[in-house]
Amino acid sequence: MKLSQLLEKLDYECVQGSVDREITAVVNDSRRPCPPGCLFLCIVGAKDDGHDRAAQMVEQGAGALVTSRPVEGMEGRDVTVIRVKDTRYAMAFIAAAWYGHPAEKLKVIGITGTKGKTTTTYLVKSILEHAGFHVGLVGTIEAIIGEEHLAAVNTTPESLLLQEDFAKMVEAGLDTVVMEVSSQALKLHRTQGFVFDYGIFTNLEPDHIGPNEHASFEEYAACKGLLFRQCRVGIVNGDDSHVEQVTQGHTCTLETYGMGEDCMLRAGEPELVHVPGRLGVDFHVSGLMDFDAEIPMPGRFSVYNALCAIAICRHFGVDVPTIRQALLEAQVKGRIEKVKVSDRFTVLIDYAHNAMALESLLATLKEYRPERLVCMFGCGGNRSKLRRYEMGEVSGRLADFTIITSDNPRDEEPQAIIDDIREGIARTEGEYVEICDRREAIAYAISHAREGDIIVLAGKGHEDYQEIKGEKYPMDERVIIQELLDGGLAHI
Repeated sequence: MKLSQLLEKLDYECVQGSVDREITAVVNDSRRPCPPGCLFLCIVGAKDDGHDRAAQMVEQGAGALVTSRPVEGMEGRDVTVIRVKDTRYAMAFIAAAWYGHPAEKLKVIGITGTKGKTTTTYLVKSILEHAGFHVGLVGTIEAIIGEEHLAAVNTTPESLLLQEDFAKMVEAGLDTVVMEVSSQALKLHRTQGFVFDYGIFTNLEPDHIGPNEHASFEEYAACKGLLFRQCRVGIVNGDDSHVEQVTQGHTCTLETYGMGEDCMLRAGEPELVHVPGRLGVDFHVSGLMDFDAEIPMPGRFSVYNALCAIAICRHFGVDVPTIRQALLEAQVKGRIEKVKVSDRFTVLIDYAHNAMALESLLATLKEYRPERLVCMFGCGGNRSKLRRYEMGEVSGRLADFTIITSDNPRDEEPQAIIDDIREGIARTEGEYVEICDRREAIAYAISHAREGDIIVLAGKGHEDYQEIKGEKYPMDERVIIQELLDGGLAHI
């Protein structure tokens, strides 16, 4: 492909060479192979600056560079040097062109917000697939392209990988993609180069503020709001107190969903469902649609996630019976995921790995008035000790019984982490036991379960490994539970 074709939608200056040059590959990482005639994008990262590697990449055969500042050592070289204002922004448009603008061949749904993104993407995928659509997914847990499941590195991939995924989806015959859009992705222009058909806002809470993330809550909100200048239809949580701040300056048409009377699509009359094999919420949908629904996941936030998915799928013409059935069958790996163990008690796996998430989860589950709420969790090593104190205090205060165990100890001793958690739980009157080995802790939780208990295994969620001393060892809680049951674990 000609360099000029890759640059068609960009403002740029050609400071050396010609844009009438054939490009063989597009590369943004100096650690990767640089085929002769490739285009190297000089990206400024948190630790490294691609501009410092430009001469090295030309030595290896790069035929063109995209830069945002002067680079040394180009004089007399057979290389085209393109200057742009922001190389990350340029990369997104170049990536879209390189892969043939695949987003134009898909219906693209982008979901942003502090919480609810992952669950909502899977709910949307479930509903649309029940209705006959062929749906890809890009998110925190994985990218799904047809039958292929690829583990995720970032919630939203870099633009080159994102466009490659889109292209694979088109090739696989998919017609729709639903994706999580992080504030970092919006800040770093990973989702430029195309227009979302639907942009979604779930909610906003203080998070991701600090070094290498967002300087302030205002910046965090502003980055979320960029989605609504890059989509055709915006669907937003009208109950969230920050919705006006996030949608300020929007260029799309807006719709609202929520529980408030002013919302265009509303959920009302929520009733908790807690019977053997079922833990969820019944609710009534009104406004733009009118029907009763159930989401087999606990809590008020599950109603919001389900209502958001309904608001999206309404635009695809999905009928009510299909929506209702798809919601009942939906399950998200590691997000309040029910694992069938016994009709006597309920076992859930959840990714809650900080105090805010754990408090929200446990407070929600307490509303179901279990015989006991049992919380098993640990904390990651090489992370702030404050998180350990806070999580210990939350579990001691809200759970009836806590099992303190190991998570990803990384380079720390598991027992040292447990000692810190114990310091937090000791500030409460909560009962607890320490079992360092996570497999043994799971066995203890199940074998000591009482009728009517809700047991939540918190922290690992979708993760299927345990990180110890720089190595990742296989450890899937679902597999552990099945092995324990196959081994005849008592009292089930």
